[in-house]
Amino acid sequence: MKWIKRCGIIILCLPVALAAAWGGYEIFGMYANHSATREQTAALQANLQKAIADVEIISVYSETGNTSGTGNHVDCLSSIIFSTEMQEAEIEDCLSHYYAFDGWSRYVSKTDDGNYIIYINTLAPFADNIEGH
Repeated sequence: MKWIKRCGIIILCLPVALAAAWGGYEIFGMYANHSATREQTAALQANLQKAIADVEIISVYSETGNTSGTGNHVDCLSSIIFSTEMQEAEIEDCLSHYYAFDGWSRYVSKTDDGNYIIYINTLAPFADNIEGH
C-alpha cells in the first residue's frame, strides 16, 4: 500500500517538476540570448573604433527578441549611430573583415542628418525561446 501512495505522489509531482525544469530552461535561454546581444553590441562598437580612425559614436542601441515580427524566433539586434568623414562604401570596406554586409540583416546607411547607422541582426543562441513567441 505504501508503494502505491509513493507512486501516486510521484505521478502528481511529475508535472510540477517538468514545468519547473522547462521554466528554468527558458529563463536560462533568455539570459544567454541577452548576454549574446550585449556581446554583439560591444564587439560592434569595438570593431567600429578599431576600423575607423575618426569615428564618433553618437548612439548605441540593442534589442533581444522577435525584432522582425514574423515567425517564432529570437534575434540579437545591435545598431550604432556614428559620424565619420568616410563614405558608406569605404565604411563597409573597412568593416568587411568583421561583417559580411547583405543589405538586409547587416548594413550601413546614411541617416537624414548626415550621420551613419550600422545595423547588425543575427539569430540568438536560443532562437526558439519563449521570448520570440
